[in-house]
Amino acid sequence: MSDKTNTPAAELAPPFDGSAVEVLERSEAFKGFFTMLRLRLRHRLYRGGWSAEFERELFVRGAAVGVLLYDPERELVALTEQFRIGALERPGGPWCLEVVAGMVEAGESLQSVARREVLEEAGLAVEELHFIRSYMPSPGGSTERLHLFCAFTNLSAAGGHFGLEHENEDIRLRVLPLAALVEAMDSGEAGYCAVDNAATIICLQWLQLNRARLSGLAREASSG
Repeated sequence: MSDKTNTPAAELAPPFDGSAVEVLERSEAFKGFFTMLRLRLRHRLYRGGWSAEFERELFVRGAAVGVLLYDPERELVALTEQFRIGALERPGGPWCLEVVAGMVEAGESLQSVARREVLEEAGLAVEELHFIRSYMPSPGGSTERLHLFCAFTNLSAAGGHFGLEHENEDIRLRVLPLAALVEAMDSGEAGYCAVDNAATIICLQWLQLNRARLSGLAREASSG
């Protein structure tokens, strides 16, 4: 019996790469705040040969950065709260608790975007960033890739209202005990939870798994 717990990462990769897709036609279906493309394509099949030609709409959205603000000394977390159009039908309403986040513009590094967004959305200056992970939120229809970080900061006096007026941002920064947020993630009813988006859930679960290690790093930084 094979030991699947030690499966090399290469063995988890699919048998195909991008060369197994043939894009036959690409057109712009919509151009507004976001862009939508319409593709006609085909791809190789597991059973051999090629698929029939088919069409898909693709939501074009580039790289983004998310930052979890964490105060290890006080075990506090700061999240933004703002209106989200995609949550109009959400049972709890369209104002969502989220990590600080923003899009990466051409020529920007992930770290510089992270620091810029934290300043704009939380009024805080952060330096050291701890990488959490990178993932695609919705590969079934979007190109977006989200890069997540955790930043240590003193949240004892944090809070307030932020956002860029010319972008119609109306952001409230909420400072909450980590324990209360963890409890909120486990107390959702009928599929609704106060913490209700993948990036924030991933960050908080990562923080639970790494809290002891991060506390040690914070102590070393303060003593150094």
